[in-house]
Amino acid sequence: MKFNKLALACAAALPVLACAQSVTLYGVVDSGVEYVNHIGAADSSVVRMNTLSGTVPSRWGVRGSEDVGGGMKTNVVLESGFAPDSGLSNQGGRLFGRQAWIGLSGSWGQVSLGRQYTMLFWAMLDPDILGPNTFGSGSLDSYIPNARADNAIAYKGKFGGLTVGATYSPGRDTVNAGPSPAGTNCAGENPADHSACREWSALVQYETTQFGVAAAYDVIRGGSGAFSGLNASGRSDERLSLSAYALMNRTKVGVGWLRRDNEGTPTGLSDLWYVGASHDLTPAINVAGQVYYLRYHASGNSAILYALRGVYNFSKRTAVYGTAGYINNNGQLSLSVSSGSAGANPGPGASQLGAMVGIKHVF
Repeated sequence: MKFNKLALACAAALPVLACAQSVTLYGVVDSGVEYVNHIGAADSSVVRMNTLSGTVPSRWGVRGSEDVGGGMKTNVVLESGFAPDSGLSNQGGRLFGRQAWIGLSGSWGQVSLGRQYTMLFWAMLDPDILGPNTFGSGSLDSYIPNARADNAIAYKGKFGGLTVGATYSPGRDTVNAGPSPAGTNCAGENPADHSACREWSALVQYETTQFGVAAAYDVIRGGSGAFSGLNASGRSDERLSLSAYALMNRTKVGVGWLRRDNEGTPTGLSDLWYVGASHDLTPAINVAGQVYYLRYHASGNSAILYALRGVYNFSKRTAVYGTAGYINNNGQLSLSVSSGSAGANPGPGASQLGAMVGIKHVF
């Protein structure tokens, strides 16, 4: 939804904005009803409205750009995530918890400042077919759909088929709303400890019209009082991602491997493999499925997750869908099949089934 710059300027009574400028309001509302069984020691089940993600998380945002001459543009993005069942802000209650940054771009790429995605997000965006689907990679590693950092300086440049990028943050999380991926009590920017709560990531990606391959490395460091065992700046949580995807007529296939070394847990070294496919049966109907396998080293802990989704598009903006997932935990793992709402974990080593029907509208 685009607004004329003069109308915006007049509405805001700010005539200084009368320059070559583009502003777009956009968003997604995705909500549905979810069923999950085998919850906790009581082996109970629940039917509930999903609060975090259906096929994608609900959000609204504003992005703007201005041509400042010399082949350069100023770019701004403010993006807010919210729970459609209650209207509350997600990402730890931040107003613009998904993105809040300003940048300058040109033929050399873009440099941006603020809360923004790390390079792990861009590396897995296409190969992880189901992505932030409520039954998906976020069920096995909640950082994947929350790969963002506060106070970040980012560079990303595309040169033909090659994309390179990096981020650095001296204080990755200024909101104490945890323990969760969106609130880890690790503000950083500490003059007495420059390593505390630091984040950095790097990306190398190559894409054509038929395929793409990517490698990314993502590191978050701990700090005094931080959650999830990262309570010292000498401890880190590191992820190495190697992934690829291919496009074949109406079909997309993705594969990937994510090695994680988390010094905040006793069994911190793990591997996550995934393979998935998406196919357009008709212009209006899409089906997709993915298999994930997570294995922890030096323990018997592992999990395998199967997920399916079918989408019917009424139009380019409105769709209904049904999705289902099944997870089988082994050892002492008790991961929930659903990443969409908290508090639905099964008992250690238990399996769990989830299903959801919902509606999505894009504006």
